[in-house]
Amino acid sequence: MIDDFLLRAGLAGLGLALAAGPLGSFVVWRRMAYFGDATAHAAILGVALALSADLPVGFGVLVVSLAMAALVARLVRRGQGADATLGVLAHSALALGLVAASLAPGGGMNLDAFLFGDILSVTRTDVGWIWAGSLSVLALLVWRWQRLVTATVNEELAMAAGIDPARERMILALALAVVVAVAIRIVGALLVSAMLIVPAAAARMVSATPERMAAAATAIAAGAVVAGLAGSLRWDTPAGPSIVVAAAAAFAALAAFRR
Repeated sequence: MIDDFLLRAGLAGLGLALAAGPLGSFVVWRRMAYFGDATAHAAILGVALALSADLPVGFGVLVVSLAMAALVARLVRRGQGADATLGVLAHSALALGLVAASLAPGGGMNLDAFLFGDILSVTRTDVGWIWAGSLSVLALLVWRWQRLVTATVNEELAMAAGIDPARERMILALALAVVVAVAIRIVGALLVSAMLIVPAAAARMVSATPERMAAAATAIAAGAVVAGLAGSLRWDTPAGPSIVVAAAAAFAALAAFRR
C-alpha cells in the first residue's frame, strides 16, 4: 500500500507537471529563464509578507509575482537591459523576503520549506489548490495557444495577423506567476525554474512541432516526479531536489541519445 503522504506528494507533483510542461516550452522558446528565476525569487517576498499579515501564502506569492512581471515589463519597455534588470530585481526581492522574514514578530520565520520545497508535507487542500491552479494555467494556454505560438515565432507576423505581442507576453507572465505560486510548496523557489526549463529543454531534442514538445515536456516532468519521489524514498534524499535531478538525468540521457 502507498502511504497517504506519498500519494498526496505524487498527485501534487503530477499536477505541477501538467502546467509546467506546456508553460516551460514557452519559457525555453522565448529565452525567459531569467524571468522565471526573478518570479520565483520574488515569491519569497510574497511568502514573508503573507505570513506576516496572516494571509494565504498562495495569495501573497501570486500578488508579488504579478507585480514583479509588471515591473520587469515596464522597465524593459523604457530601455533597461532585460538581463541586468531581471538580475537586480530577482536578488533584491529574495533579499527583501529574507530580511522581512527575520523581522517578523516572534523571532522571525523559517522559510526553508519555501526555498527548497517540502512536497512530502502537502495536505489534501494543497493538492486541490495545485490542481486547480495547474488546470487553470493549462486551460489558458490551450485557449491562447495559436496566438502565443505566433507571437513567439515572429512578433511582426503576429502584429500583421492582429495579435498584440505585449498582451501575449503578459498572459505568459500571469501563467508563470500562477505556476510559481503552485510550485513553491513542492520544489521551492530556488528550484521552480528548473522544473519549467529542464523538462522542456529535454523535450525540444525529440520534438518536431510545438504541440509535441509541450506534450513531451509534460511527460518528462511527470516521469521526473515519479522517479524523484521513488529515489527520495529509497535513498532518503530531499524530495524536491530529487525530482529536479531526475529531470536532469532525462535531459542527459536524451542528449546522449541524440548524439
